[in-house]
Amino acid sequence: MSVLQTKNVHYIYQSKYQKVHAVKGISYDFEEGKFYAIVGKSGCGKTTFLSMLAGLDTPTDGEVIHNGKSTTESNRDEYRLRSISLICQSYNLFPLLTVEENVMYPMLLRGEKQTDAKKASHAKLTDVGLNESYYRRLPAMLSGGEQQRVAIARALASDARIILADEPTGNLDTENSEIVFSLLQRLAHEEGYCIIVVTHDMAIADKADEVLRLKDGLLME
Repeated sequence: MSVLQTKNVHYIYQSKYQKVHAVKGISYDFEEGKFYAIVGKSGCGKTTFLSMLAGLDTPTDGEVIHNGKSTTESNRDEYRLRSISLICQSYNLFPLLTVEENVMYPMLLRGEKQTDAKKASHAKLTDVGLNESYYRRLPAMLSGGEQQRVAIARALASDARIILADEPTGNLDTENSEIVFSLLQRLAHEEGYCIIVVTHDMAIADKADEVLRLKDGLLME
C-alpha cells in the first residue's frame, strides 16, 4: 500500500532573470517495506524532487500525497516532525550536543520525558552499531561514518516511517558506505520503513528494490 505518492508534480524555479523547470510531471507511488533509489546526473532534479517529498518545497503544479492527504493542505511543520525524517550528506548534527543529546532531540521536540528519550536514544544507537562509549562524545570526535550512523539513529528517533536521504554516503569511504546502506536496507526490509535515497552511487542503486532515473526533470521509463 502506498504511503507517499506524487501526482504529476512540477517544480519551477523563477527569478528575475531566468525560469528553470526542474521537475516535470513526475507521478510515482512509494510503499512501506521498500528501498528506493533516485539517480541521475547533477542538475536533473533529484534533490528538488526529494525536497518536495520532504515538504520543504511545495510543487508548482501537481500534488504530493501522504496517507491520502495532500501535503499542501497539511501542516508541513507537523508533517516534517512526525511523518518523515531527512538524512543529509553533511550529517547536520548539532556540534555542541553529544551523540546522545543529538538522538534525543526529536523525541524532546515531541514532548517526551527526558528519561524516556534518553533510554530510547540508547536503543536507537545500538541499532546502528554504536555502544555506550559513544554517548558522551561530540560530533567532532567521530569519523564520517560514525556521524552518519548517529544521523540515522536520530532519524529513527523521530518515529517517522518514511526516511528520505540525500546522498547519505557521499562523504564516506566504501566500507562505511556499505554499513550505512545495509542499515537503511534492513530498516526497509525488516522494520517496514519506506526508504527513499538520492544517490550517485550506482552500487547502492543496483541493490535498491526500485530505481527512479531522472533526466532533465523527467522520470525515465
